[in-house]
Amino acid sequence: MDQTNSDTCCVIIGASSYIAQAVIRHMVEVQSVEKIFAITRSTRESLFLDNRVEYITSDYTEASIASVIEYLAGASYRISKIMIFNGVLHDDVSFPEKSLADVTATNLSHLISINTITPFIWISNLSSLIKAKQECHIVVLSARIGSIQDNRLGGWYAYRASKAALNMLLKTASIEFYRKNKFVKLVAFHPGTTDTPLSKPFQKNVPKEKLFTPDFVATRLLKVLSELPFDGELAYVDWDGKFIEW
Repeated sequence: MDQTNSDTCCVIIGASSYIAQAVIRHMVEVQSVEKIFAITRSTRESLFLDNRVEYITSDYTEASIASVIEYLAGASYRISKIMIFNGVLHDDVSFPEKSLADVTATNLSHLISINTITPFIWISNLSSLIKAKQECHIVVLSARIGSIQDNRLGGWYAYRASKAALNMLLKTASIEFYRKNKFVKLVAFHPGTTDTPLSKPFQKNVPKEKLFTPDFVATRLLKVLSELPFDGELAYVDWDGKFIEW
């Protein structure tokens, strides 16, 4: 990464998600960000297009991630934000378990691979592009359901485990980052229940005022980031800026 260029950029993983698209739109239209590298596994219709946004396709394998890192290393930008929005709650392979009888090795490994391993491998590789004394927010979508202390309902074994494991990895990384660069802030962000395909099957009992639009979540996320100190601690926070129990 060429440090002689003062231009900054944001790297967004899972850029085709609804929340990511809202963040990209807000950063371009409101914050006038200089450059966004938007990395996506697959594209969907109505992606936000702007000459400041460069979409990069990746299949999220380690070889593909390494290729993206090499490309970014050759760009003349300093990374000020890394934002990771990939994740899954349910798909053709899995659905939240209601009881122990529903738990399978396939489901556990599937969700942990997507929700825990993939975002952390991105962070591990991108860390080489963050230089000393360079301010950078690293944000990953976590979930309140990953809180061990807050678990009062049970169920959803694989999803809970994948987010709790992600939080532990982020906490451990925050310690290492602080030793090397006190200007890196890691954030595990709970967006609340957002009106996206991920939450559709579970919206029935969500009060209208608690079902957020992607645009609302995007503005709240960026506001929360602007208020967090660079203190070497992992912030496990929700959309309202409130800290969540571990």
